[in-house]
Amino acid sequence: MKESNPPPSEELKIPFLPNLMTAGNLCCGFLAVLWIHYGIGAVGTSKDAVSFLLAKRHYEIAILFIFGSCIFDLLDGRMARLTGQDSPFGREFDSLADIISFGMAPAMLLAKAVLFELPNNVGWGIAMLYLLCGAMRLARFNCLAVMPKKPNDHGDFIGIPIPMAAGFIASLTMLLIHYYQNDKDLGMWKYALAATMLILSFLMMSKIRYPSFKKIDARARSSIWTLMAAAVTIMLIATYHYHAPVVLFSAYLLYGFVRPWISQRWQRDIEWEDEEEDSTPPNSVS
Repeated sequence: MKESNPPPSEELKIPFLPNLMTAGNLCCGFLAVLWIHYGIGAVGTSKDAVSFLLAKRHYEIAILFIFGSCIFDLLDGRMARLTGQDSPFGREFDSLADIISFGMAPAMLLAKAVLFELPNNVGWGIAMLYLLCGAMRLARFNCLAVMPKKPNDHGDFIGIPIPMAAGFIASLTMLLIHYYQNDKDLGMWKYALAATMLILSFLMMSKIRYPSFKKIDARARSSIWTLMAAAVTIMLIATYHYHAPVVLFSAYLLYGFVRPWISQRWQRDIEWEDEEEDSTPPNSVS
């Protein structure tokens, strides 16, 4: 009796370009954590001007790496949809990268640079809560991604996405350190940052819907006013690089609250959606 060969095991196919962008996200996250560590070592227990200038440079580089992770995170999803290479591997890899770049890095930045002097280690607890909520937010996203899609689902994010939460924390921290010329003695602002981190932690786990802007690609169409607003935004970022990121991330955060009261036409203009596409169910949900 002739024995048949067992079927070959299915090889895991990993899309190259989208996961290359995710790898860039992870590398930026690692470098952000590394430069935060350098900043902590530079200032130590000293509060003199020279130590702060060294620490400030390290913290700003770390924040730029967090922004770089945001860009790579934006590109990997666009690349996957553009090439039709969306995969379960990419989704899991992306979440693992996000927890480093947008969870660990911002939590470490605030816990060691700003919230370190809060009494009774409250700063550590707030940073840990942020990290925990970010991890659960990513786990919930992955669970929802494999669930059957509802007809009225428009591909929105449920709860603020962790890259936006991290971008808001990083940009606000960079602005305050720049103005106060100090990384610890920020007066009442350190309590405001602590409260902000708490609010963002709960927003990540909330049911508030935020647009994913997944339909913005090379074929996306918009009104002339939306195009002008985008051009002005780019100009403002280039000119006011300390202030503009805070304004942009704040606008996205607040948009989730006011979105239900905005007309459908304005929503389509802001989110770059075509009217004919708005009536058709989307292919994916976040």
